[in-house]
Amino acid sequence: MTRSRNIDGRPLFVAGFMGTGKSTVGSLLATRLSRTFVDLDERIVEEAQATIAELFVAEGEAGFRKREAEMLARVCKEGGVVVAVGGGAPCFGDNLDKMLAAGVVVGLNATAEEILTRIGDASTRPLLARAIDRPAEIARLTAERGPYYARVDFTVDTTGVAPSQVLGQILKELGL
Repeated sequence: MTRSRNIDGRPLFVAGFMGTGKSTVGSLLATRLSRTFVDLDERIVEEAQATIAELFVAEGEAGFRKREAEMLARVCKEGGVVVAVGGGAPCFGDNLDKMLAAGVVVGLNATAEEILTRIGDASTRPLLARAIDRPAEIARLTAERGPYYARVDFTVDTTGVAPSQVLGQILKELGL
């Protein structure tokens, strides 16, 4: 059974691995739909008064994921917003179930090579900062997260595609 892609008054979540364009495309989407754009990681940073990397060091991944789940639960109640969620957000606890129940979840993906080009210096990316073989770590993480990403309402490949074109594909999928 196909889920409804009606976004009237409901949040639209943009999910996917780091470097797939969630924040860029999410911002464009919010502007196009005249909605408020929410970057979940930015909200966490503002509230915690610490960077994501600092939170990972101070609280570990488990502490960060707890903050992320709490912020996501609050954002799910905000109604018609466009939300870029962190790459791991859908893969922990019941976060993906919360997003699917609240609204529509769009997945973005890209090749490991494209992701590496986009993120550049990965020193601010806690899950890649210490990786000796970043392409292998991206492959491992995307494979691990694949079952979660596969549950989104639809996916758009952003490899070699301009953000405006990705926006067009999403609008088409939404019937807008």
